[in-house]
Amino acid sequence: MASATDRLEEVLRNRVWLGTLKPGSVVVEPELAKEFGVSKTPVREALQRLVAQGQVTVLPKKGYLIRTMGLSDVLELVEMRTVIEPHIAAKAARRRHGLEVLRRELDLQHELLAPDPAASLEHGRAFHETLASAAGNARMLEALERSLEEMGRAYNIVPGAQAHLHSEEELVEHEAIYAAVAAGDPDAARQAMLDHLQSIRQALVSQFTE
Repeated sequence: MASATDRLEEVLRNRVWLGTLKPGSVVVEPELAKEFGVSKTPVREALQRLVAQGQVTVLPKKGYLIRTMGLSDVLELVEMRTVIEPHIAAKAARRRHGLEVLRRELDLQHELLAPDPAASLEHGRAFHETLASAAGNARMLEALERSLEEMGRAYNIVPGAQAHLHSEEELVEHEAIYAAVAAGDPDAARQAMLDHLQSIRQALVSQFTE
């Protein structure tokens, strides 16, 4: 059973991820403790976890600052993904595990694109996580999950940043990755993932520089 700290961490992290807690805003322990009907201890512990994750920073005697996210942060995340995800795609193509789950996530991303873009986005993220799981490297999966979480925050706080993810272009790129993995072609899978990440980079850079 999740502890109060675990539950608060999840709620607060989601608020940061969704942009409900605005970048540059300050939260304080007493107010959060009152809102959630708990003592300050689990609030403090949850916030310290977010500090460790790089989501917030401590302001001595003031509270906790929700970190802003700039172009350099986003480029670092894309760079990290570019280091690990092409390898993940190639390895997944060699192993060809979990293809049914991967196909289901992609189909759901297709089906929900128009009626429920937010849900489609979640299945797009799940596509990447499923691919990493299929590659069979738990540490790479953990690193990717954290990167995707931070990227998700950028998509929610930067106006227009989700446009690429809610497009047919994103789906075409995912289909190319899936086709290469299903065919057992590591080189094609690696290249398809590189092309996809380059598209993401270009889309985000254009939004930050507009």
